[in-house]
Amino acid sequence: MTAYLSPDEILQLRDAALESGLTDPGVRPLLFDGIMPRYRGTLPMLAAPMHQLHSDLAQMNQVERLVDGSVPLEIWLRNAVAQTTEAEPLKVFQRALDEVARRAGGEPDILADRPAPEIKEQIVHRDDTVPIGFLRGGDLAGTAVARLKVPPYQDGAPLQPNGFPHAGTGWLIAPALLMTNHHVVNARTGTGAERPLAAPEDLRLQARHTRARFGYDSESGYLDDSAAEEVEVAELVAADPDLDYAVLRLSAPPDRPVLKLARRPLEVADGEYVAVNIIQHPGGQSKRVALRNNLVYETDEHDVRYFTDTRGGSSGSPVLTDDWRVVALHRGTRRVEDVLFQGRTTAFVNVGTQITSVLRHLETHAPDVHAEITAAQGDERG
Repeated sequence: MTAYLSPDEILQLRDAALESGLTDPGVRPLLFDGIMPRYRGTLPMLAAPMHQLHSDLAQMNQVERLVDGSVPLEIWLRNAVAQTTEAEPLKVFQRALDEVARRAGGEPDILADRPAPEIKEQIVHRDDTVPIGFLRGGDLAGTAVARLKVPPYQDGAPLQPNGFPHAGTGWLIAPALLMTNHHVVNARTGTGAERPLAAPEDLRLQARHTRARFGYDSESGYLDDSAAEEVEVAELVAADPDLDYAVLRLSAPPDRPVLKLARRPLEVADGEYVAVNIIQHPGGQSKRVALRNNLVYETDEHDVRYFTDTRGGSSGSPVLTDDWRVVALHRGTRRVEDVLFQGRTTAFVNVGTQITSVLRHLETHAPDVHAEITAAQGDERG
């Protein structure tokens, strides 16, 4: 693979670390927290702290991912963000983290040349309460969401030496069908022109070796077989890289409810603010949910664009309205600056594919799959 960041960006990180005191040798263990100890032991040890930090960054920048599927540079940057309070270094670390997470996840470029509008902070002055049933509905919806691990294949064989799994999120759209992104199943690193596409047979192999873990709701739950359920994928039944969706057939349907789908595209009128909720497995970790003040600012026939909190591994998550119906398939994130959102000058612009667009495409290109989904939705779609 090519490096995640350019040499100039690595130097910017080094200088930001110096400014925020992260070159102190005593801080180094905190920056490597969560990175496999066996990998940490392979890094060269240097006498000068500044040279040590630069060497660490340069070495991690060349490693696509480790055997457990983690990206060491992404973890290091996430720890650097957590340890930094100064505004300017924090901005450098966050920008680098966003870029590494996008490239590691193989997300397509999202709104690269499209500015985000300013959203005034006075939008908070409204009644934002919801019925208590909102929480119960969200808890039930979360049972249909799974963490995915997808191993890459090349020419029909596991990709070596970096043949380690990519993380994503998927959810039940029918009892035996799981919805996620095409780029999650594609399991390749890079964005834009540098984002390779797996050959069709490799894509099918990657799908068949994908594992979906339901009920992964906490780190302790990962070790508790009664709290989590791992299901194998039997085959890839439909996909489209442009709409960025993939439908996987599970080898055995889990005893879990399917998520209900919105029948109509989400439309947002000028001056109207609609909250959406995203249940996700960020970074391949335990389940998280972004609630309420994740406001949609723009929609069209194919896309829903919104501000929320997601990161690598959140790709493939369901974007849900307050009645817990899926309105879009989350596919990517881009950080924008100088956008005023609830008093902050930076925010994320996220993009999801309208679920109605996915269904129309399925109806034309995979009618049997569309019929199975329609039957599973029954009369509950609205």
